[in-house]
Amino acid sequence: MKYAGKVGQESGDPRAAFATIPYSDITAALDYYFENCNGGRPFIIAGHSQGSGIVSLVLMKYFREHPEYYERMIAAYVIGFSVTKEYLEANPHLKFATGESDTGVIISWNTEGPRNVEGNFSNVVVLPNAISINPLNWKRDDTYAPASENLGSLVLNGETGELEIGDIGADARVIPSRGVILTHADSEPVGGAEYFGPQSFHNGDYTFFYNNIKANIAKRIAAYKAKTKD
Repeated sequence: MKYAGKVGQESGDPRAAFATIPYSDITAALDYYFENCNGGRPFIIAGHSQGSGIVSLVLMKYFREHPEYYERMIAAYVIGFSVTKEYLEANPHLKFATGESDTGVIISWNTEGPRNVEGNFSNVVVLPNAISINPLNWKRDDTYAPASENLGSLVLNGETGELEIGDIGADARVIPSRGVILTHADSEPVGGAEYFGPQSFHNGDYTFFYNNIKANIAKRIAAYKAKTKD
């Protein structure tokens, strides 16, 4: 899959599929929100999979056109879709997170199991030169975070049919060469191996690290408030 930091049919960027009407719908909603509902407050933006692809378009285009809004963004969780080195180079107004509490930043990762990583299988949401940050230790290098650092995954109770916090052994390590998070979580991979590879945990990008994400959002909000208070 080609990617040259631009959105379009020739770039091979999957966002080309929703850069027209879907993007127009989202930006119209954002216009209404900021003009009528936001009231000058800080905000967090988040998506997953195709939603994150659209978020990346919003960051690239809408917030470049509206820097007065962007300066109030605490963070953008662009999870389950690739943020690449080329994307950041082409959009210098954006920056990727470097730790657990920086603000005005992009947070992104794609979660895979050993079979995908070791076999270097194609994954439709993993683009060349993708960047991921570890959702357990908030590092971008390959420092391993054991499952003991996981504050709780959101899992389905097979008996009650209810979602609850549990432990599925979701550890995490960034694989810089592939730009993904490797985990050994005890969970079934997402279907569609022809698109995601044999062991993608695309459906667990949020749920595997659920409580850590919640805690991280709180830290970034606190950091933003402290910064703007000064």
